[in-house]
Amino acid sequence: MKKTLTANAPRMTGLAAAMLAFGLMTSAQLHADARLGGNELTPMGAERAGSADGRIPAWTGGLSEGPGNWRDGYGHPFADEQPLYVITAQNYQQYEQYLAPGQIAMLQAYPNTFRIPVYPTHRTAAYPEAVYELVRQNAQTARLVDDGNGVVDFTEVTPFPIPQTGVELVWNHSTRYRGPGAEREVTLATPQANGNFTPVTMNEEFMFIGDPEENSLFYFLQSVTAPARLSGTVLLVQETMNQVLEPRRAWIYNAGQRRVRRAPQVAYDGPGTAADGQRTSDGLDVFNGAPDRYEWTLVGKREMYVAYNAYPLLDTNLSVNDIVHAGHLNPEHLRYERHRVWEVEGRLRDGQRHIYERRVMFFDEDTYQLVHVDQYDGRGNLWRVSEGHTVQFHDVNVPWYAAETIYDLVNNRYIVSGLINDTSGYNWDYRPNASNFTPAALRRAGGR
Repeated sequence: MKKTLTANAPRMTGLAAAMLAFGLMTSAQLHADARLGGNELTPMGAERAGSADGRIPAWTGGLSEGPGNWRDGYGHPFADEQPLYVITAQNYQQYEQYLAPGQIAMLQAYPNTFRIPVYPTHRTAAYPEAVYELVRQNAQTARLVDDGNGVVDFTEVTPFPIPQTGVELVWNHSTRYRGPGAEREVTLATPQANGNFTPVTMNEEFMFIGDPEENSLFYFLQSVTAPARLSGTVLLVQETMNQVLEPRRAWIYNAGQRRVRRAPQVAYDGPGTAADGQRTSDGLDVFNGAPDRYEWTLVGKREMYVAYNAYPLLDTNLSVNDIVHAGHLNPEHLRYERHRVWEVEGRLRDGQRHIYERRVMFFDEDTYQLVHVDQYDGRGNLWRVSEGHTVQFHDVNVPWYAAETIYDLVNNRYIVSGLINDTSGYNWDYRPNASNFTPAALRRAGGR
């Protein structure tokens, strides 16, 4: 395994490096390996025990077996369950302590159609044993540099399983394990307020382990294949680890011009690809990119209803039309559970700019994956509400999203991405090569 460093980090080997690393450890780091995977914490650093009232169960290893697989289609391991109750605009006050402001705003904005069906909680998150070992090692050595804008002395995934600050949780989300790489065909939709939409089909390739010598975190290639007016547009991102040290490297191939261009706008609040203005570049994956424009405050941990075990959204017997409705996704196919989450507030730093002045983020404690974000405008008004509909891809031990949504409370529109219902879905046999993620390869991708 490679050791991930920022590009200008000095190299040391042998006893000198070991002594320096030991000297930089905090007391929490020194004892982290004993706590992780023990009676108190899971191997990822979550509380192993359930909640006091029993609604959140203890973690017992997660879901590593279940119906279906990525080749034949995933089944629903909890298909026989019925909602415990359904939260609506008429009764949400009874459950307000477990709701985010954005969820309440959605209930109020769509009182007759939006609802939150709450099901029994299942802590399905599970990872390969090799990931748990890396996380244990990282807990002893990982540290922030450049005011939190870079991380050093960690290997590949989840540097801070016992987080102490808000920005550490942001890094845990950005570096979370999603396999060595993946390929998927997915659908994106940006419905009008009346529900009309034109589906956009994309092929996406990921290489999650970049080259530390080049300050790279992951590579991402996104090719639009439909509709015809957008087909042939290809985005390449080489994500840098420390984007203050070196900005994100991005290029776009335009089929009409047959040219590859640098794309510095594919960052922060630059427009997202094929998103019809409904998503910023850093809104993909619920949040991605450099954390430097915000001051991140760790608010604490709480219990919350979040979109979880969203297996109905993987059901290939459903079409995108069954799921995408006016205003929001069809609640008939949504599933919410009560889970513990870390709450982090990001406020725009003095002298920085972004269309979101404040972001309040909620990270699943079992995965550090973002499950909900409320985004506020420059006047302090709640503007957009993001949800990550989490699933456990049990056959490959990867927690990820069945879909991502961003609801706009001002224009009554939204964007949903990552749906596989009308596509070929995931290819987890994909083994990426760094040579596929270069500007030279970008034009070839556009001509496919």
